[in-house]
Amino acid sequence: MYRVMLIDDEQSARSLLRESIDWASLDMEVVGEAASGIEAINVIDDFRPDLAFVDISMPFMNGIEFTELATKRYPNLVIIIMTAFDEFEYARQCIRLPVFDYMLKPFVRGEVTETLKRAKAKIEAMGPRKQEEEEEFEDSSIEQITKYIKENYTDSKLNLTFVAQTFGFSSSYLSRKFKQETGKNFVEYLTECRMEKAMELASKNVKMFVASSEVGIPDPNYFGRCFKKFAGVSYSEYQAKL
Repeated sequence: MYRVMLIDDEQSARSLLRESIDWASLDMEVVGEAASGIEAINVIDDFRPDLAFVDISMPFMNGIEFTELATKRYPNLVIIIMTAFDEFEYARQCIRLPVFDYMLKPFVRGEVTETLKRAKAKIEAMGPRKQEEEEEFEDSSIEQITKYIKENYTDSKLNLTFVAQTFGFSSSYLSRKFKQETGKNFVEYLTECRMEKAMELASKNVKMFVASSEVGIPDPNYFGRCFKKFAGVSYSEYQAKL
């Protein structure tokens, strides 16, 4: 099954795509969603999609910025840009990027299905993903990587692929070894570093939108979800308890 990710700040748009398309008939499945480009960059290494629907107009990191980053790290990722009619000229900025197609909102199910059939043909033409060779993993590598994360977690672009490339490993191999060595997956560890700092900032009465930016998650909605999952209460509730 080919893996699909839906990236749009409108829940209704993501739900419509998820529910209205017969993904199974296309040998596809929706494996993940994101409500912003920032959130998508943070979780894309977990979902590892073959294809992504990307809304062009999103806060904090728009579809063009996301596409620039994502296609550098995943050159074979098939991107379909979603845009409203009055944004189409803006969408044409993507012409310099490896975008597979553009789709106008509101969607027409038949057009989406036909686009997906063509996208599937392209994915199949690229052939199976190459098996990544396992690199030598020095005893000190995890210590170096965890130290690097602690020193650079404020960078909103920091993710598994970026760190893997920095240290000369494939992302899949680093993901597996990181879990084996630390007992946590990469995103859990990165989020933990960010949320520990966020709790420290909360105790100093720093406003949430400032804290979210300072810990490398400039999207306050995504930051809020991460904080509540980590602390068990919302940012404001945590501050009220202090």
